[in-house]
Amino acid sequence: MQAPTIYHQQAAQHILRYIKANLTNGLFFAATNDIQIKAFSDSDWATCPDTWRSVTGYCVFLGTSLISWKSKKQNTVSRSSSEAEYKAFATTTCELKWVNHLLHDLRVQPIDQVVLYCDSQSARQISHNPTFHERTKHIDLDWHVVREKLQKKLFHLLPI
Repeated sequence: MQAPTIYHQQAAQHILRYIKANLTNGLFFAATNDIQIKAFSDSDWATCPDTWRSVTGYCVFLGTSLISWKSKKQNTVSRSSSEAEYKAFATTTCELKWVNHLLHDLRVQPIDQVVLYCDSQSARQISHNPTFHERTKHIDLDWHVVREKLQKKLFHLLPI
């Protein structure tokens, strides 16, 4: 914004041409739809045969409409499936925090608490357990992110 170049102008024009050509595309929110945020988090442990990194995946719904999703290889190798699931869990938690802030800025108030579904029993137990064990010490930072948001009641954690 402070020093735009010709490339910025071209990018803005490209976006405007795309929007004009695709006016019928978009998200549909039914008038009868409940405004509740639901998210699903998952990980595929050591999927990549070359790097042995896990893949994080999540999707976030507002009512019945999918509003956010991601599938990405994790930055580091996980030592266990629990660690891989918990890293995915932390990524999803950060996304939920962002969606919550966005809805707050748009003055949209969800009717219920955010619900996060996770298929890993160990990841759910780690997030509810306030003490660390030797086996979970290496996932300290992700634990703090998830635990803090869980304590502040940003979301309610349920199994799939």
